[in-house]
Amino acid sequence: MLRSLSRHPLFRQGGSFLVVGAVQLLVDWALFVALTALGVPAAPANLAGRVGGALLGFWLNGRVTFAQAGSARLGWRRFARFLLVWIPLTVISTLAVAWVAGTLGLAHAWLAKPLVEGALAVVAFFLWRHVVYR
Repeated sequence: MLRSLSRHPLFRQGGSFLVVGAVQLLVDWALFVALTALGVPAAPANLAGRVGGALLGFWLNGRVTFAQAGSARLGWRRFARFLLVWIPLTVISTLAVAWVAGTLGLAHAWLAKPLVEGALAVVAFFLWRHVVYR
């Protein structure tokens, strides 16, 4: 039974999404921390981090997570759908991180960013799976 579950696309994609997401989050967070440490305000630094992470994530998810039969699921149409999902998620992320930085301070924003992105990743997985990489 466990073996048949591991072959189910949702479980395979979910595991791959977690690995790709961890790499993507590391890139996003590192850019955010580096830029804010250099004095860039939280909102533009978050946007820059999300752009860097998103480009890597779009490519890896299309090549690995949601690929079918070894064939990548990329292209301009998928990228356009990706942007339709990514932009609102980025607005939510940026508002949340900027709010934390403004009210609790930059150090708290550095800690909050992975939590914000993790919560958004749950929603993003299903949107990527059903809207972007379908």
